Order: sequence, then C-alpha cells, then structure tokens
Amino acid sequence: MTQSHPAPAMRAARRTLLAAIAAAALLSPLAGGLAHAGETLLVVDGKIEGAAPRSFDMDALRQLPRIEFTTSTVWTQGATRFAGVALSDLLTAVGAQSDVLRLVAINDYAIDIPRADVAPGGAMIAYEMDGKPMSVRSKGPLWLVYPYDSNVAFRTEAIYARSIWQLVRIELRD
Repeated sequence: MTQSHPAPAMRAARRTLLAAIAAAALLSPLAGGLAHAGETLLVVDGKIEGAAPRSFDMDALRQLPRIEFTTSTVWTQGATRFAGVALSDLLTAVGAQSDVLRLVAINDYAIDIPRADVAPGGAMIAYEMDGKPMSVRSKGPLWLVYPYDSNVAFRTEAIYARSIWQLVRIELRD
C-alpha cells in the first residue's frame, strides 16, 4: 500500500508556517517565551523625578534591592518562592511623586493602588518564581505579589485584584 504525500508546495508552506510559529514562540514574550536581554519589561511614567518615563529591562530590575518571600497564592499550588523588587523600592528609585499608581498588564487590565498602601514588607514586583524567570504563560515576566501568608490583611479581594500579572506599565498620577 502506498502512502500519499502532500504536494511539494504544500510541504514547503507547512514548513514555513511551523518555522514562523517557532520563531514567534522564541522571540516574543507575548507568545509565552521568556524575556530577552535588553528587552523593556516595565515602563514607569507620570509624576516621577525628571518627568521622563523610565524603562526597566531585567538587568535594571536586578540592580534594585532584591527581596524574596515564600507564600501561597490562590493561583498557584502550595507555597511558592518569589524573588523581585519591593514596589516601595521601585517607587523610591524613580522618585515617585504621586498619590495613585495605575498598574497595567499586557492585556490592558489595569488597577489603581493608593500610594499610602505601598509600604516595605508589602507588594513585590516578582521576576522569579521558585528560582526561575517567569514566562508570560506562567504570569510573568513580572507579577505584583504580596506576602499573602504573612498577614490576613493581604488576603482580601482588594489585594487579590491588585495582584496583577504580566505587568508592563506603572503610571503615577493624582
């Protein structure tokens, strides 16, 4: 019995399509890949020192003071170890001069956080989960998380709504 094969043009088109899909998966964080060196992950703009927007790639985020904590979340199984930069440290680094932070995700989900709620020991912009960088598919490359297990005040609907993943922008405004 002979097996039928697609025409050469069809095979070439299929190879081209598969190559394009593979390239998109490797090159685009929106396609689920990891962030690449030098790629802007976070833009902070609005009422900040110097008034010009600040862009952060992974290296720039790693130059800020690193914090870590282990906590359970409603989105992950068991205790998870997160590492990143405290939101309070990032705001200090950019010279934030605002009472309200608007955090925006890749899909344009946005949440406002009063500046008064940002304090050391609170929210972290996580760039690692269990010691590994986070892909878009795993809620990364940046995820605003709280140490939920450390304080019952972090286990509220308001805090869960602020726990924005795939974070790409922080706008400081009044």
